[in-house]
Amino acid sequence: MTDKVIEQEKRAFLTGNEVVAWAALAAEADIMYGYPITPQNEIMHYWTRLAPRYNKTFLQTEDELSAGFTTVGGVLAGRKAFTATAGPGNTLMQEPISMAEMLRLPIVVVIQQRGGPSTATVIYSQQEVTMTTIGGNGEGMRVVYSTSSHQELFDYTIKAFNVAWKYRFPTFVLGDGYQAKMREPLTLYDPESRGIELIKPEPYVGKEGTPGLDRPPAQYRNTYSMEEELYEKLTDYMKDYNDMAPAVAEYQESNVEDAELVIIGHGIVFRAVKAAVDNLRERGIKVGYFRPVTLRPLPVPQIKELFSSKKKVLVVESAFGQLARLLKEAAYGSTAEMLTLFKPGVGITSEEVEAEVEKILA
Repeated sequence: MTDKVIEQEKRAFLTGNEVVAWAALAAEADIMYGYPITPQNEIMHYWTRLAPRYNKTFLQTEDELSAGFTTVGGVLAGRKAFTATAGPGNTLMQEPISMAEMLRLPIVVVIQQRGGPSTATVIYSQQEVTMTTIGGNGEGMRVVYSTSSHQELFDYTIKAFNVAWKYRFPTFVLGDGYQAKMREPLTLYDPESRGIELIKPEPYVGKEGTPGLDRPPAQYRNTYSMEEELYEKLTDYMKDYNDMAPAVAEYQESNVEDAELVIIGHGIVFRAVKAAVDNLRERGIKVGYFRPVTLRPLPVPQIKELFSSKKKVLVVESAFGQLARLLKEAAYGSTAEMLTLFKPGVGITSEEVEAEVEKILA
């Protein structure tokens, strides 16, 4: 047994699912609850191989609904609890995720997207954006990081635990089937060696002392009988969420200033976008890229500025406009023409992006 999961920085060649398991350990997660569904299964498998070495635990539940609710229970008990799922499992988890949103619980959920609707394909897509960002019957008070590489899967899984416990909103790492299954190199590291202070969990229930005497009473509810009471509670929560948004929202951009066309993509599709922009720039074609790293909350001021300062933007995604809808809402009232390259359930190559740009600029 050893306390440190990663003693010193080291290069590794892993699948994305293996990376998530290592990152959760590095973030000092205590327990994973889960139910098998492709393409995230190996997160559970690898976690169960690693967890006993570091006094961590795992519980396989009877379905994804139970996995979500037990994750809620783990957090209430003061554990850094997380789960992972995909596709129909993400659909089932929306009820416990909505409960966590109502109770302000810092659950962490890793989503490895697959194609839909329904069972559809077990391979890949970017069709879980809408459900992950604003699913459930609440207001979507969540944090969603969209990763594009194994290094980001590691970095943002660690960050997800810190952000969740700091702001007390459900937090997601949104990967996909390609990232889940493929192998690529990355650097594993101990967060504290890089100056990242890991936020310690604390119990919501079962605290020491007598409620009302030794400490304030704890009351955690997700049901309200009076309309006005719910309105008051949600107004306070939404204010906290909006106050948090500028500090949490992340984006990347390059060559935007002089670009005749800006390409927007997220997740693994961004890799094709970036490669296309690099290639086109080498040929003297003025294009740039913009990538929202957080899909919830979005970097709204930067999106408004982009859509107000450019004549055309091209949105590229492996879905029929789930990212585009989020962008339209954020950029409402702006003047740029939104062009699209949608390929749900299929990978997108840099050559396809380049060809679309050439057709537009021609």
